[in-house]
Amino acid sequence: MDDQKGFADLDLSEEPSQSAPHHDAHKARRLRWASVRHPNGRPKRYSTRLKRLSLHRGHSTAHANGLARQLTQIAANEGENKGDDAGVAAKDLPHRRVYVNRPLPPAELDEEGIPLAQFPRNKTRSAKYTPLSFVPKNLFLQFHNIANVYFLFIVILSIFSIFGASNPGLGAVPIIVIVTITAIKDAIEDYRRTVLDLELNNSPTQILSHWTNPNVSDDDVSAWRRFKKASTRVSLNILHVLKRSFRSRKSRAKYDAQRRAREDAMRDDDDNFSDADMSRASADLRRTVVGESFQMHEISRPSGDYAAPANPFADSSENDPYRSPSIDLAHGSVFDPSLVAPGTARFKRSFWKAVRVGDIIRIRNDDEIPADVIVLSTSDADGACYVETKNLDGETNLKVRQAVRCGHGIKRSKDCEKISFLIESEAPHPNLYSYSGVLRWSQLTNKHDPNSPRQEMAEPLTINNMLLRGCTLRNTDWVIGVVMFTGVETKIMLNSGETPSKRSRLTRELNWNVLFNFLLLFVICFVSGVIEGVRWSKDSNTIEWFEFGSIGGSAAVDGLVTFWTCIILFQSLVPISLYISIEIIKTIQAFFIYSDTYMYYEPIDYPCTPKSWNISDDLGQIEYVFSDKTGTLTQNVMELKKVTVNGVAYGEAYTEAMAGIQKRQGMDVEVEGAKAMRRIALAREEMLKEMKSINENVYLNPDNLTFVSPQYIHDLKGESGDEQADAVDYFMMALALCHSVLAERVSEDPPVIEFKAQSPDEAALVATARDVGYAFIDRTQRGVVLNVQGEVKEYPILTTLEFNSTRKRMSAIVRMPDTNQIVLFCKGADSVIYSRLRAGGQEELKEATAEDLEIFANEGLRTLCIAHRILTEEEYKLWSAEYDEAAAALTDREEKMEIAADRIERNLILLGGTAIEDRLQDGVPDAISLLAEAGVKLWVLTGDKVETAINIGFSCNILGTDMNLMVFQISADGGLEEADQKLREFSEKEFGLKGTLEELEFAKGDHAPPPPTHALVIDGEALKLVLDESLKMRFLLLCKRCKAVMCCRVSPAQKAAVVKMVKVGLDVMTLAIGDGANDVAMIQAADVGVGIAGEEGRQAVMSSDYAIGQFRFLSRLLLVHGRWSYRRLAEMIANFFYKNVIFTFALFWYQIYNDFDGSYLFDYTYIMLYNLAFTSLPVILMGILDQDVNDKVSLAVPQLYQRGILRLEWTQKKFWRYMFDGMYQSVLCFYLAYFLYHTGGFQTSNGLGINQRESMGVFVATACIIVANLYVFSNQYRWDWIFCLIVLISILLIFAWTGIYTCFTYSAAFFGAANQVYGSLIFWATVLLSSVACLLPHIIAKSAQKMYYPLDIDLVREQISLGHFDYLNDIDPDKVATLAAHGATKEKKANGKKVEDSDLEDVYIGASTGSSGSTGSDSMAKEAIIGDGTNGKQP
Repeated sequence: MDDQKGFADLDLSEEPSQSAPHHDAHKARRLRWASVRHPNGRPKRYSTRLKRLSLHRGHSTAHANGLARQLTQIAANEGENKGDDAGVAAKDLPHRRVYVNRPLPPAELDEEGIPLAQFPRNKTRSAKYTPLSFVPKNLFLQFHNIANVYFLFIVILSIFSIFGASNPGLGAVPIIVIVTITAIKDAIEDYRRTVLDLELNNSPTQILSHWTNPNVSDDDVSAWRRFKKASTRVSLNILHVLKRSFRSRKSRAKYDAQRRAREDAMRDDDDNFSDADMSRASADLRRTVVGESFQMHEISRPSGDYAAPANPFADSSENDPYRSPSIDLAHGSVFDPSLVAPGTARFKRSFWKAVRVGDIIRIRNDDEIPADVIVLSTSDADGACYVETKNLDGETNLKVRQAVRCGHGIKRSKDCEKISFLIESEAPHPNLYSYSGVLRWSQLTNKHDPNSPRQEMAEPLTINNMLLRGCTLRNTDWVIGVVMFTGVETKIMLNSGETPSKRSRLTRELNWNVLFNFLLLFVICFVSGVIEGVRWSKDSNTIEWFEFGSIGGSAAVDGLVTFWTCIILFQSLVPISLYISIEIIKTIQAFFIYSDTYMYYEPIDYPCTPKSWNISDDLGQIEYVFSDKTGTLTQNVMELKKVTVNGVAYGEAYTEAMAGIQKRQGMDVEVEGAKAMRRIALAREEMLKEMKSINENVYLNPDNLTFVSPQYIHDLKGESGDEQADAVDYFMMALALCHSVLAERVSEDPPVIEFKAQSPDEAALVATARDVGYAFIDRTQRGVVLNVQGEVKEYPILTTLEFNSTRKRMSAIVRMPDTNQIVLFCKGADSVIYSRLRAGGQEELKEATAEDLEIFANEGLRTLCIAHRILTEEEYKLWSAEYDEAAAALTDREEKMEIAADRIERNLILLGGTAIEDRLQDGVPDAISLLAEAGVKLWVLTGDKVETAINIGFSCNILGTDMNLMVFQISADGGLEEADQKLREFSEKEFGLKGTLEELEFAKGDHAPPPPTHALVIDGEALKLVLDESLKMRFLLLCKRCKAVMCCRVSPAQKAAVVKMVKVGLDVMTLAIGDGANDVAMIQAADVGVGIAGEEGRQAVMSSDYAIGQFRFLSRLLLVHGRWSYRRLAEMIANFFYKNVIFTFALFWYQIYNDFDGSYLFDYTYIMLYNLAFTSLPVILMGILDQDVNDKVSLAVPQLYQRGILRLEWTQKKFWRYMFDGMYQSVLCFYLAYFLYHTGGFQTSNGLGINQRESMGVFVATACIIVANLYVFSNQYRWDWIFCLIVLISILLIFAWTGIYTCFTYSAAFFGAANQVYGSLIFWATVLLSSVACLLPHIIAKSAQKMYYPLDIDLVREQISLGHFDYLNDIDPDKVATLAAHGATKEKKANGKKVEDSDLEDVYIGASTGSSGSTGSDSMAKEAIIGDGTNGKQP
């Protein structure tokens, strides 16, 4: 490994000589800033800061001026203590510098010697409130809601008696109840966050104490902050007392003991056992790598510097025999012998919140990382450590991180006093997979002579040297590191932003209806004010005899007063409480979705998890679903099935895609599949027998063997010649060496090794090499250890060039121990590898390999190419120097490293290729078929090859055998003209489309599923062209006519662009579903994003609106919960508008006979309680529990979902129909009572009159409330006992309130009204007559519609009542989707043969129902005719 230049060995002596003067001259210009929040009491000298900022290196005058303005603003606000908030983030400024055992230069200190740079505390707070701020802040946030502001405005108006509100205190009850309930909910939620915050901030960690950190100064806690802390402590103590008081004596003693134990543990000092732990760790000369997996996200640096000395903590003074470093490794250390160490430093247990930038901390195995930390040393002899990033990115596999080489030997607290260095770091940013920094130190050329000259040293820092907050240390006894970023500047906090806020379509449309009601309220109030003012201005009427002057004193003022009076009077017309009701309903709907056990995925213990609770109704309107393939439709569990080596194909397999091909050819898949399985079983037996003759592979588990090819073993034994034997041997060696996998030794007897990797493909390749006899058994700092046919060898890995989505390849540079040759092995996508092969050679091999790979792809397999290149010592040495220089760059490091990597990965020699199968998830074909029957269009957006995607499409029912498959690809030198020509060819030839705006407008209104005649497959290069603005509309129209669309080789940005094109261009509801980080963009672009908790981590889940365990659950999420939520909410909203209109306009009609003066027909309590108590529960319960058909029928008849696609459950027509119902019924409720009173009234049997206004109000209000509740009851599909009980209670509540309230003199003129009114027979007769008159037309109209113009749901419910769906009672809901999908297939075959298939009656509606008014109800099942009142047409 001599020829590789390590980072610590890179000779940077020339750089200081060139840049040192510059560095000295501009020392004052390097400033690190995280914030400029100072503790109270510190002098604020902004002029000095501004002066230094103006000198900052690399900054323009404009930028300096911008920073000056920023600081000026800070100066203005700095008098207010910001608590934990940072004023200016470090990411807003270019770099940061952290000093360890070095004094800060004067340029970075203020006049009092305090560091200018202030960093945020490591204490984080996700809670919104503190005990002190809860009440004012919560009220402030609640009154950001326009509904609450409206309520409050009404209450304020009612306080002034001039506006006629008789009981302003009671008028405040609704807003008080709403605000109180919301505050309690917020308090409970925030209490949970607070508990988590306290637990996190008080988590234990070990910080080096009795040591000076020059980067920070001790906080001078302000009086305000001390007061906040005191209030928090008081609140917590009160909480502890309350918790303790509610416990039993035994439980109380246990609670006290646990609390004391926690407090004692926090006071413990770790001095006594810290060094002992180090000694125990030192006993392991070389640890065996045991972990789940590891991953290097960036191109890893060379790692050949660490030998394994007898003492793992001794300085490594031996030179690697393969390297000739420019700097002696013995001197590559941050230890400074000239430092005088007091020896008092100790690692002491402390809290996360006490960690500061520049602190040295020690982390133990299984501890979480408290901040972003640069690793100085680890318990591993090679400086490696392993972290689990599940909390960060959702991935459960392990990642390897590396200590800096210059920190080798740091293992005790006293060692930390003898080190001295400076870290120059980039500013904090949210990229989890990128970090750039440089660790610089000054080193004696002769460490034994303190007077010897010093040499400037540097070692670059990457993400592989950093442990991120939130990760967990695994399989490593301890790690010592220096803190770089704390609190809000850590990467996990910078990534903690929420997904884009989404509002449901129904809510957006609802705003216009609420706005109309606002306008209607304004109109009737304005009319009332004008008429009242005009009437008061006239003298020739009876007002002057019965009224003692006006309140306003003039007609104009009287009209204005009346306007505001009517605002209070008619306040119910604007359904502000509707928004609160909707939030309640959606919250409970989200709970129902989460609690559905049929969407629970047991293998990973994952239910369907709603993350956005406010868009459940959008699930019922989805027309387009955009799906990833790998890990979404497939399992993302890879198995190597076939390979091609030296132009010869090997492997026996029967894939799902092959079954799809045979299905297209009309073959019996079951028979052919059975034959193939028998053939593979025989081949497996032969292969195992042949492998035993070569070597008894102790690592082989015959049951897990996926690559079956006896011929491969024959050729390995030389039966096809030495050339082929060498080729297959070298090929497997490449698979075993070129990877970044970790080996986990599960057991020793028998020896079992499992491989964990970020990519399942990589684990499958290494597992196959192991099975064939090339077992990867360990990874060391120098390289990898293989067991090759029973012989254990270590292969030094000089450099690893990691895979990423841009490179699409991975390389490992290996020194072969037998030949001492340096070999570069490279694997990657065929297109990438072929472009890098040596020109002018291997033509036949290239052609044969390409043909094999095409065959593999046609069988639905994922393909990779394997190539290699032999490097000379000189070649590698020159390139290594270039690569080291790029890796040491502080700016544009990734780009420079990629340029260097690209230069070495050229002139490759092809070895062969691999083919990996990714099997479909369970139930995917049935789920896709069911969604298609529901009218949902599915597009697949994948990064796979066109051939692979096509075959997967056939195997999962996206593509059909009778479809015309249009493959849209552009030649290598093609451009917009060729893309336009192809678009025109497909559009005009197949569909006669011209690409006009008229066609687009027609397409927006056409929601019918396209006929299953055409499918479009397009690759990424062509997609890039057709997404151009000049071609996008024509491409969209073409896709609209295709039954299936598959976009292959697409990037994440292209996925999002396709989703937006359809979403905006066709004005449709879209859903995107994926499982990986590359799906996040399209998930956030769609109306609804669904993440699958799969093998590629949880980034998609974290960014989604709903998270599920398997794709098959999507059909239930949409067809059951989505349809229910949309229909329930749409019906609830319409009924809410109705009930407010009937009540408000009953008051309005009364104004006609009072000159519109704002008189109250009802008692004011009726107005306050109408929406709060009398009518709220039935309509809310309708939105929660109403159910037209159960979940099994919803899945058995997926065509019911199409009403949501057509958006027929909530339309403006429906809104106006319900508004008209409310106005019409308000007329009846008012005038039936009015006609009793207009002649002068009447007396009761006891001689008392009930002809006062309040009594008439009881007549009208009672009728309105009874009618409103019964109207909602009549619109409810599901009449169960709880709904009937709630409706009955709501009706009786008006009688109970009137009876109780009028018993008290506090009710004033309303006193005794209940006894008088309820004792009158005419009251009961009037209420009964009003109820019948109001509801009878509605009931007649609904009955006529269901009999003569039935909707599809009416037909289905009729079939349920006739018992046609009784068979579903004995079927598990999981099986209904499969049954429905298979029934749809039978139906298509039956329709093709023009025969009737009686089996369809088991799934769909029978051809003849025998019911009145429905003579051909199979119209919905066979043709899915959906409409809004006219879809009962028979075929």
